[in-house]
Amino acid sequence: MSRERIERRSIDVIPDDERHGSPRNQFTLWFGANMQITAIVDGALAVAFGADALWAMIGLLIGNLAGGAVMALHSAQGPRLGLPQMISSRAQFGVYGAVVPLVMVVLMYLGFAATGTVLGGQAIVGIVGGDTPAVGIVLFGLLTAIVATLGYRYIHVMGRVATVVGILGFAYLAVRLLTGYDMGSLIGVKPFEAPTFLLAIALGAGWQLTYGPYVADYSRYLPRDTPKRATFHCTLWGSVLGSQWSMCFGALMAAIPASAGGNFLKSQVPFLGQLGGGGAIAVAIYLVIIIGKLTVNCLNAYGGFMSLLTTVTAVTRATRVSQAGRVAFIGLFIVVAVLIALLSTEHFLTNFRNFVLVLLMVFTPWSAVNLVDYYLVSAERVDVPALYDPDGRYGRWNAPALVSYAIGIGIQIPFLAQSLYTGPITELLGGADISWLVGLLVTAAIYYPWAKRTANPPAEMIYAAPETAEVGEGARSD
Repeated sequence: MSRERIERRSIDVIPDDERHGSPRNQFTLWFGANMQITAIVDGALAVAFGADALWAMIGLLIGNLAGGAVMALHSAQGPRLGLPQMISSRAQFGVYGAVVPLVMVVLMYLGFAATGTVLGGQAIVGIVGGDTPAVGIVLFGLLTAIVATLGYRYIHVMGRVATVVGILGFAYLAVRLLTGYDMGSLIGVKPFEAPTFLLAIALGAGWQLTYGPYVADYSRYLPRDTPKRATFHCTLWGSVLGSQWSMCFGALMAAIPASAGGNFLKSQVPFLGQLGGGGAIAVAIYLVIIIGKLTVNCLNAYGGFMSLLTTVTAVTRATRVSQAGRVAFIGLFIVVAVLIALLSTEHFLTNFRNFVLVLLMVFTPWSAVNLVDYYLVSAERVDVPALYDPDGRYGRWNAPALVSYAIGIGIQIPFLAQSLYTGPITELLGGADISWLVGLLVTAAIYYPWAKRTANPPAEMIYAAPETAEVGEGARSD
């Protein structure tokens, strides 16, 4: 692995002469990253917690479209700013204030990376054999570290590979599912119930919204004049189509009764291998699982490294990181994720569902603040050098954003439907969870008028950013 092959950019602005790619790459990246087993599990959860498969699929589609639109609006910021997503959020929260949501962002990446490593590790063990999942977990962690360290270009290559492999693999599994089970007996079995339908919407929306804090990391190399509409639609439809396909597949498998061999919720990876037909075909299906999980796990590791670095540089005021620093940050993240994976393989489904819904509560207010400010208050005008200067235009802390963010989290509590806590308004609604929608709307309603009075955006975009401060040593050109 030569140093020249490793991406050297990190939280610094991508210069125009290094911009490349087309919006179509966003489609394949997000389609491939969502054609994977964790998305299947997310869809299965809607049925596992009470929804009919048909209504679950409709609810998941509504959630994917709503959350995907928000996520794609974040993606459209990438080409214009040339920055990672969480660096740009300093324009709303302040250089130090942006660290507040960053703590939860890092936890999110670790959680998704750990659960992904568990499933990827199981697929590796399914291929190489043995009864020790720890071996597969460690090997999968090493693969993730290699691709994430190589960086942006290779992650997009993984997206293209995962798109082709995912379409072939899951199309084959879909045929096996449709021909092996009576689909008519799996859908329309239960009547429509608002609480479980809204849970399905929340699961779909939460899946998409949790991409928000890092989606622009993978569009920031696009040429600056890339149309926003193209970036938006390629990201939106890549993510929604890939997610919906996977989630519908999961909802149908979760609806298979135990008497007919429906044990997907107990053993996700082996079930897919058995559905494929066992033997050599099962090995091929495990490879499909590994490639899909590796793609999204690299997004989590790369985004986790960016978030850790954004947190550190809020204090150090550095604008760059060396290649040695990149390797160290990514390595640290992967080690922690692997350790979590090794310690948390029990009760996977319940923990994952609660994890997604808690993250949804935390990130909907952040998305509301970021998007309202960027598109409505600042009108896409950002002072990029000031994002690295606590004494600059955006300051250390931005009260309107932080207070609105805190209120946006707090207002959701009465609407929560969690295993550990059910809010009083949720009980009045029969158990329906609409907390994410309340958080999004209330945060936007509070922040917009406040920011319009207090914000000080530049008259036009200011791009020139210093490239002198650096974390670590050994930076060099590609």
